[in-house]
Amino acid sequence: MLYIIRHGKTDWNLKHKLQGKTDIPLNDMGRDMAKEAGELYKDINFDICFCSPLVRARETAELLLQGRNIPVIIDERLTEMGFGIYEGTENVFEKPECPVRELFFNPASYKPVGGAESLESLISRTGEFLNEKVWPLMDEGKDVLIVGHGAMNSAIIGQIRNTPLEKFWAEGIENCRLIKLL
Repeated sequence: MLYIIRHGKTDWNLKHKLQGKTDIPLNDMGRDMAKEAGELYKDINFDICFCSPLVRARETAELLLQGRNIPVIIDERLTEMGFGIYEGTENVFEKPECPVRELFFNPASYKPVGGAESLESLISRTGEFLNEKVWPLMDEGKDVLIVGHGAMNSAIIGQIRNTPLEKFWAEGIENCRLIKLL
């Protein structure tokens, strides 16, 4: 089986700030969410966990899997999508002048500016990760968990479910909600 989960809450989540590759830690609420998810999903088998290198994802993986003998492998390709100079921007949904807003309302038309990452780049690196790491383990019958982020998880889900870019956010990537993909 293949599962994916987004990290717990951070202070930036609560302030509606774009985090992207900025390395923001979990807050107390996020830590509690990860511990609760660990309890909720304790009976689901995971043979291996792949995780983003960002601290909010790593801490979520550690708390979620606490007390279980499951290796957590960090992979740079699971880092959140980069938003360049717009990382830290608050309330993007309410700012029509912010170019990153297009990503959330019309992802197929999104054009990165200011050092932001393109969806094509995100999809390429996560696709490479799936091909090199996940599919071989799935072929061996292993149960794989991926701990990541909103956009990065959406890119993986979209590739597995063949979701068009127009529906990039269709899954609704909630913090600490486990999604069974395969």
